[in-house]
Amino acid sequence: MATDAAGANQDHRRIGDIEMLRGFAVIYVLIEHARLNLFTWISGLHERLYIYFGFQTGVDLFFAISGFVIARSLLPTLARAETSEAYFNATLSFWVRRAWRLMPAAWLWLGIILLGAVFFNHSGAWGSFRANFEGAIAAMLDIANFRIVNVFTRYEPGASFPYWSLSLEEQFYFLLPLIVLASGKRLPWVLAIAVVSQTFLVRSGVGATKLGLLLNQIRSDALLLGVLIAIWSRRPTYRLFEPTALARHPALRLFILAFLLVALAAVGSERLHIVSFPFGVVAVISAVLVWLASYNRDYLCPDGWPKRVMVWVGSRSYAIYLIHIPAYCMAREIWFRMEPRGTIFGPAFMLRLGLTALIGLLVMVELNYRLIEVPLRTRGARIADRLAKRGTS
Repeated sequence: MATDAAGANQDHRRIGDIEMLRGFAVIYVLIEHARLNLFTWISGLHERLYIYFGFQTGVDLFFAISGFVIARSLLPTLARAETSEAYFNATLSFWVRRAWRLMPAAWLWLGIILLGAVFFNHSGAWGSFRANFEGAIAAMLDIANFRIVNVFTRYEPGASFPYWSLSLEEQFYFLLPLIVLASGKRLPWVLAIAVVSQTFLVRSGVGATKLGLLLNQIRSDALLLGVLIAIWSRRPTYRLFEPTALARHPALRLFILAFLLVALAAVGSERLHIVSFPFGVVAVISAVLVWLASYNRDYLCPDGWPKRVMVWVGSRSYAIYLIHIPAYCMAREIWFRMEPRGTIFGPAFMLRLGLTALIGLLVMVELNYRLIEVPLRTRGARIADRLAKRGTS
């Protein structure tokens, strides 16, 4: 039992490079969604940035991280379950832990979005109440990714559109224990086949079909690659491929990190024609980043204050993801009310809008993290631990 406890602690230990990658992933999302949601114009350097880079790939990096982190803790727990009752209790404990971790903050900000659409929306930045109500219901049912397919280019998505990726992850969390149970020892092969079957699909672009858009909103290749890395990390061959040479070359580590992050965004560009199946390549790049981070030896970035800043951002990445669109909407509404009627917002307002959104975001994120996330995550963990112990008593 002591060994099991030590293994459990190891499974839940945070990895600095992984937290840093979360920080980069959410910054990518902030940049991508600033286009049109905060800055309603495209011009100059701003325009060229979005020609060469597609920062929506931060979501795929999130997926790869999530697959690795979840599988790293869940799969050993399921493997230790010796009876069907213990397996059920471990699965239920996992679901409860995730629900307490994710749902309270998510539902809180859905409510704030609805309030913003009604009471703080002279500029129209929040969109209509109807669109946000539709989005809130879809997000609470964890089907927001399917709603995006239905409304894409046809209807207004509302301010809760980023919840599509949260719904996809929740669906993944629900299905993973069932897939593990059904696959048994064949699990790595089942996951590998699922990854390969998606890699070469065309799932995005101006000419994407509705089927292609659906496949894009239910993509799981990055998630499953993260799971495969977690499985591999417990095999002897994992250490054989450890890039130990990076420990002696800090500059090389930074070069590799910068190159992979630039490649991640460049491949995701909708204007460049690098490859016809970009999201398959993006999933692989995300997986390489997670693999290098998974050794917990600072192979991606030496320790120092820049990394500590990114780790801080990563630790609050969930709150940032939930709150950034409300922060953008609030900033637009504030300046709309402050400026004379008929003001045309353009590049001259970029700094003002950007700083207002950033300050509001940081304040709201820290309040959410300290008052909502941490207390309820701790409470959920206690409930989940009690459920898990029922199967071992």
